[in-house]
Amino acid sequence: MTSVELRQLRYFVAVAEELNFGRAAERLLIAGPSLSQQIKALERDLGVRLFDRDRRSVSLTAAGSALLPHTRALLERADDLQRRAGRLSGSEPVRLGYVNWLPSDLTARTATVAQLHLDAWVAPSHTQAARVAAGGLDLAVCWVRTEDLEERGLRARLIGADRLYAVAGGDDTSDVAAQDTAVLLDADTTSWSSWNVYAEELAQDTGARAVRISNGGITGPAFFDHVRRCSRPVVNSPKGQTTPLPPDLVQRPVTAPEIYWTWSLVWRENEDRPAVLSVVDALCDGVGDLGIRAPGAWLPDGDPHR
Repeated sequence: MTSVELRQLRYFVAVAEELNFGRAAERLLIAGPSLSQQIKALERDLGVRLFDRDRRSVSLTAAGSALLPHTRALLERADDLQRRAGRLSGSEPVRLGYVNWLPSDLTARTATVAQLHLDAWVAPSHTQAARVAAGGLDLAVCWVRTEDLEERGLRARLIGADRLYAVAGGDDTSDVAAQDTAVLLDADTTSWSSWNVYAEELAQDTGARAVRISNGGITGPAFFDHVRRCSRPVVNSPKGQTTPLPPDLVQRPVTAPEIYWTWSLVWRENEDRPAVLSVVDALCDGVGDLGIRAPGAWLPDGDPHR
């Protein structure tokens, strides 16, 4: 046990939540083979197998399921220890969590206002918002609804926005109406809760066809396989924005309406520490509306930036 590291425990939690080594590696911003080696090392040091895995699937073993809640609790305690040490030293860092996107000028914007600590636990939007509410993070960049903010006692400001496009087979790169697209919803609500809420409302409002899947194919190679099988262009999720497009597929702009996904910077509504509030201003001042309030733009009803 002496060689077990906190980062390995964070890797264990990420794989347990994604149940896919490729997605977990993307989320953690590390190489897939490295993640696999670290999990094997953790299993060796703990003396138990955490996952059953083959070429097609990954699942938690009984031991993995039993250890997961204790691992999450241990990581939260480690985070709390770091915060307490920071307060005692007089240089408490501002802890920022995120999903998969951050402003490219993050460091430049915050360097002069606070000691910013980028949290290594990359997690879905609803998880990061919950961590801010519980005190595990000071700030998070995530997708939220107004009801999430009210329920968790959070505030939010716009920090970024993605105009989503569709992916299709062939070589036609012309505009496609939203009603002629398809949007995927995944059965894994642990990982895809926020996206599913967004996608269901998109389908209801625009007439896009909702296609239910159960293999995590919202991103990555599995997403491209769904595109190849679908008779319609498929709306690409924000998590897939940086995935290289295979040569047999093309991007198509979605119109009527143009669909947007917003990124919020969230913090606790009772937050009064100057360092945290200074980071909020540094990251959000001057952002503008990023096109989300233009005629023909679409956001779901619960978006706090409508």
